[in-house]
Amino acid sequence: MKRAVLLTLEDLTKCRIIERLNRFVVSVDIDGLRYRAHVNNTGRLEGFLEPGLVGYCLRREGGGRTTHRLLAIADGGSAALIDTALQMRAFEGAVRRNLIPWLGGAVVIRRNARLGASLLDYLLARDGRDVYLEVKSAVLRNGDYAMYPDCPTARGLRHIKELAWHVRAGGEAILLFVAALPRVKAFRPNIAADVALYRELIKAQEWGVELRAVRMALDAAANGIIIDEFDLPVIVP
Repeated sequence: MKRAVLLTLEDLTKCRIIERLNRFVVSVDIDGLRYRAHVNNTGRLEGFLEPGLVGYCLRREGGGRTTHRLLAIADGGSAALIDTALQMRAFEGAVRRNLIPWLGGAVVIRRNARLGASLLDYLLARDGRDVYLEVKSAVLRNGDYAMYPDCPTARGLRHIKELAWHVRAGGEAILLFVAALPRVKAFRPNIAADVALYRELIKAQEWGVELRAVRMALDAAANGIIIDEFDLPVIVP
């Protein structure tokens, strides 16, 4: 599958990281002036928010204490897309355009779909059957691999359990990892970060949950988000 530009961003602004102020706020330099930028990714983002790194922002209207939204960090000739909301919007664009072969023409029925004790990202319709789909952002790089999670996650563990039990009961479910890093060749779970999640992931795969991955990045030159691999290998050792 050829690369596809899924979302064009207007007024994309280059910035430079000064420091991370807290979990959701980063101080950035834009044209010599200091601003506070919001980060919506709840992961640790190790290696992405280091002082001096080049990033890409959008102006944030009515943002309160933050004036910008940090979307991505330069990575070679492209940029790692750390903004999870934009990852989701790009994925939805790919679904609408029927670009993802393993989805088989599925359509989104509902966002934030209830399953057990969890709200999952999507309920899809595929070949006349309901399919729950949960998306996880994989922005931790280990050589040629994108990895998830970058820290222990009780929420992620619960979601995988819900998907596994749903499939065990006869339903269908997909766990999608968005490898939002340029040039990675596959996805692998980060066993060291959360052993319990890894064990549950193995169980989910054995019970029939589809494990899928796509590779996505920000192309700053084109002011757009691209997917250039719609079926990235998933390696669960």
